[in-house]
Amino acid sequence: MFAVAILAGGQAMRLRPVTEKLPKALLPFAGRPFIHWQLELLASQGISEVILCVGFLGEQIRDVVGDGAEFGIAVRYSSDGEVLLGTGGALRRALPLLGQNFFVLYGDSYLNCSFEATQAAYEAQRLPGLMTVFRNADRWERSNVLWRDGRILEYNKRTPSADMTHVDYGLAVLSARTLAKFPDGTVFDLADLYHELSVRGELGGLEVGERFYEIGSAHGIEATARYLSTRASS
Repeated sequence: MFAVAILAGGQAMRLRPVTEKLPKALLPFAGRPFIHWQLELLASQGISEVILCVGFLGEQIRDVVGDGAEFGIAVRYSSDGEVLLGTGGALRRALPLLGQNFFVLYGDSYLNCSFEATQAAYEAQRLPGLMTVFRNADRWERSNVLWRDGRILEYNKRTPSADMTHVDYGLAVLSARTLAKFPDGTVFDLADLYHELSVRGELGGLEVGERFYEIGSAHGIEATARYLSTRASS
C-alpha cells in the first residue's frame, strides 16, 4: 500500500477560539484526540507509513503521536516552518519523504472507504491523480465535482457550477510528478492543482457510497462526535 500524507498544518480559523491553542487534529472525540481515530482507521486499512504535514502548533501533534508505534504505523513529519505553505505547498515540501505515488488525506476527515480499492483504481486508470467522490447534492457542503459516466469532467472548489452533484470525498492519490514542478516553499492550495488536473483530463475518479465525516465545521464536529461515540461503545 502507498504511504499516506495527512495534511494537518492549517490554523482552523472556522473553529476559533477553540483552535487558537489546540490544533484541530487534537480535538477530543470520545475521549481521544481525533488524530488517534484517523491513525487507527488507517492501520485497519493496511496502511503502514504516514507522513504528517504539520504547521500551526505542529509540535503538539508530534508530542501526542510520536513515531506511531502505538498504532503499528511508522509516522514521520514534514513541517511548513515559519511560513504556512497551504495544502499544496505542504505536500510539495513532503515529497522527499513520499514515494512516487501516495495517498493524500485531509487532517480533518474520517473516511470509511477502501484504501485498497482506491489504490487499485488509481493504478488501473493510469492518470497522474485520482480523487474519490461522493454524490453529495449539496447536503453537507457545496458540491464541487462534475461527475459523468464514471469520470471527473471538472473539479472546482472556488466556483462550482449548478450541474455539479458530487463532492471531493477527502481521499486522493497523486503521482509525485504532479507537484515536482513547484519550487519548495511555494504557497498554494491543493484544490487549485486538482482543478488544473481535472480540466486537462488528468484526474481520475472513484465514486464512494458511504458518507464522509469531517471536523472542519461546527455541524461536521457534531456529526462526527456522534458517529465516533457509537464506534467507541461498540
